[in-house]
Amino acid sequence: MKFIIVMFVVLLELSAGILKSPLISVDHKSMLASIQVEHIDVGMSGFVYHQITKNHSTILNNALVVAYDDKKKIATIQLTPYTGLQNNSLPTGKWVASVGDVAMFAFGYNRGLLIAPSEEIYHQITKNVDIQWVHPDLFATVLSFRGHPTPMKADFLAMSTLSSVGLVFIYLDQKVYMVDSKSFHILGINEAPLVEDSVKLPFYSRIESIPSHWWQFWGEANDELEAYAPHYYELLVQNNPYDTRLYEIIQHGDAKLHYLLKQFKIGQ
Repeated sequence: MKFIIVMFVVLLELSAGILKSPLISVDHKSMLASIQVEHIDVGMSGFVYHQITKNHSTILNNALVVAYDDKKKIATIQLTPYTGLQNNSLPTGKWVASVGDVAMFAFGYNRGLLIAPSEEIYHQITKNVDIQWVHPDLFATVLSFRGHPTPMKADFLAMSTLSSVGLVFIYLDQKVYMVDSKSFHILGINEAPLVEDSVKLPFYSRIESIPSHWWQFWGEANDELEAYAPHYYELLVQNNPYDTRLYEIIQHGDAKLHYLLKQFKIGQ
């Protein structure tokens, strides 16, 4: 357990600090912008804001790091409409992202949601990792409201918007995957040699069951989850098709999951 704690502390120290950097270029046609930064991980999410006055600013766009040139220290970010605050009563401006506006990343990385197969594993990890944990009961409530017994990426995004959760941790086969809650991009993988004694579907929570809405008949999210590991591996692969670490883990893991190898785009 000591090894796990040390590794988590290192990862969280690298990820927890909020990073700010002004835009140095903006292409409104492609909705791509760039910033200069000493280091940033591809897949980190954030937003771009415009400073109106010294004490007032407005958020313009969601932002996602899609590429990073380590030699030039230039990150390319994709801009999309901001969805963090949805209220028709709020005033809006006519600003568009421009050079000099500020990109902020890792906001909310001090709050995490852990997806674990059992109460024992959940408590072993959360009691040894110094982060503000959001209890999975809240996520189960979000799923119940949405009528999704099987959690999908959109459900994690809804959870992130609702409670400002920046990181999702998923325990799978003695490893913990740390992913950005909006992009679902893997930011880190930790060894976690814990004993898997039981499995609660779709994940450990104190909510006994998550019903689907009776008027929803189709879609994977509406079905009850039948197996823990395959579903979460599928979510990770769908959103990390170029991740060689994940590819090798699945390649050398359970043969029943080798069908996922065809979904990777490594080498393309």
